Amino acid sequence: MNQEIFSKINRFKEEQKNRGRLLINCPDQPGIVAAVSKFLFDHNANIIESSQYSTNPVGGNFFIRIEFECPGLQAKKEELNRQFLEIAETFNMDWKLSLVSEVKKIAIFVSKELHCLRELLWEWQSGDLMTEIALVVSNHEDSREIIESLGIPFYYIPASKENRAEVESKQLQLLKEHEVDAIILARYMQILTPAFVAAHPFKIINIHHSFLPAFVGARPYDRAYQRGVKLIGATSHYVTNDLDEGPIIEQDTMRVDHRDQVEDLKKIGRSIERSVLARAVRWHLEDRIIVHGNKTIVF
Repeated sequence: MNQEIFSKINRFKEEQKNRGRLLINCPDQPGIVAAVSKFLFDHNANIIESSQYSTNPVGGNFFIRIEFECPGLQAKKEELNRQFLEIAETFNMDWKLSLVSEVKKIAIFVSKELHCLRELLWEWQSGDLMTEIALVVSNHEDSREIIESLGIPFYYIPASKENRAEVESKQLQLLKEHEVDAIILARYMQILTPAFVAAHPFKIINIHHSFLPAFVGARPYDRAYQRGVKLIGATSHYVTNDLDEGPIIEQDTMRVDHRDQVEDLKKIGRSIERSVLARAVRWHLEDRIIVHGNKTIVF
């Protein structure tokens, strides 16, 4: 890894060593916030940020994200997890406690178009995307030079329908060896098998070059041009076994008109794709997303 970036990550870990995040999803009822707040107070934690949402105060679901400071948090993590179980069982919570200093590792999968990859690398180099890029996997050689110049391991694995099982076996082994927390499909133009998706549930983030649910699948800009759309967009979502139908994390659009040809739409779309994917990845890394059914709550 580039030494400057390595130093930035280490400084971040030191600065954030006492910062934690708590994500909670449970049936809504009185007393949830009071119980969680008291638990944090009893452990000398100070709440820095708190966001919550209820689908319906009567019979609905309740979601909350809390970020807090707690002296000696790294040493207390296991104790906090153990003691919080009583509250979690009382309110039937699906929950996760994470340490900000435990920077997540990601793998980036890419094919021939590199604009989304370049955006992620720029955000990473500038310190705005706090992560460790453990490896980049591609079915083309186009990105090798830029990746290896940054000291990131690059793996060229040609992929097709004919060798998909063999390819995914190699990829899954690499992800395990590098202890990857999330996989980013930065215009990786291969469909993943159900086995691959099942190995990393809601940890695979894709960018689709369309404002879903419009123009699912291949060649969306061509189909958008034929349809004469006045808006084009991009969608970042978690990958499921249903093509381009996983929980949506982020979307954006831009106006176009009859003067724009297919290549114009692609050029405009690339700009949208870059920013949409970068935001989705950042929110995932910052534990701002709770998946609920086929939707997301983003704090």
